[in-house]
Amino acid sequence: MEESKKNLSFTMPEMACNAHLHIIDPRFPNNGKAEAQKGTVEEYRKIAAGLHLDRAVFVQAKPFGCDNACLLDAIQKFGPERSVGIAVVHSTISDTELKALHEGGVRGLRFSVWNPQNAVVSFEECLPLAQRTADLGWNMQLHMSADQLVERLPVIRELPGKVVIDHMGRLDPKLRTEDPAYAALLELVERGNVWVKLSGPYLNTTQGYPWNDASATAKKLVQDIPERLLWGTDYPHVTEKVKPSETFLTEMLADWIPTDALRRKILVENPEEVYGFAPAPSV
Repeated sequence: MEESKKNLSFTMPEMACNAHLHIIDPRFPNNGKAEAQKGTVEEYRKIAAGLHLDRAVFVQAKPFGCDNACLLDAIQKFGPERSVGIAVVHSTISDTELKALHEGGVRGLRFSVWNPQNAVVSFEECLPLAQRTADLGWNMQLHMSADQLVERLPVIRELPGKVVIDHMGRLDPKLRTEDPAYAALLELVERGNVWVKLSGPYLNTTQGYPWNDASATAKKLVQDIPERLLWGTDYPHVTEKVKPSETFLTEMLADWIPTDALRRKILVENPEEVYGFAPAPSV
């Protein structure tokens, strides 16, 4: 997929952050699926330059399990001042290993339990790890279904530190914000330590491309909780047989987030608060 430098229909704010993407480099030990899902940091750097996405949050990809070497390499190559990582670890990890991940640019842990068949770690490990990493300022990033979110709500309320909910909460695309989980999301956000990612429209649709039903959910989230939103493209789109254009996904921001001030809030200021990026120059 060729992504050249393009003129977007809106002005991308300086130091905008793509807060959800995966680097899958088959050079690193993996479960055999990395080649088919490939998306290297060198390839993404060209895309990011063309779309003026200055910052990145790299999320550990499932082919690597709990071996975060590819993730750490991506942070170093993209630039530690402009990128951070979300790792996957078991609760058996030592404090020394956690400190080494922090020094390598990791700022959170992911628990992708939406599909129990391929979950690398269990949600039961989340609270113990959240307690151990709270002093590091890490976030716990949760990828779960709407039903799982409601079921796990008592534990999520207990999590110390920051919490990030992936892919718009994976609400039932037929119900969208009428899904009971939406009220749970709003309740969590009111606690002041929870953020939601505007990402994965193709994961939140019954209508297919161009995902108008998912866009309606995104716009409602922007209307209700802009101060607690992040955004990402989900590169390299491992769930999709036909890979969507990064340019098109980025262009959707003009529809989802209608003003420059809101785009700066969601793309720049919120990531600074969650991930600890240095403050961007004021406009």
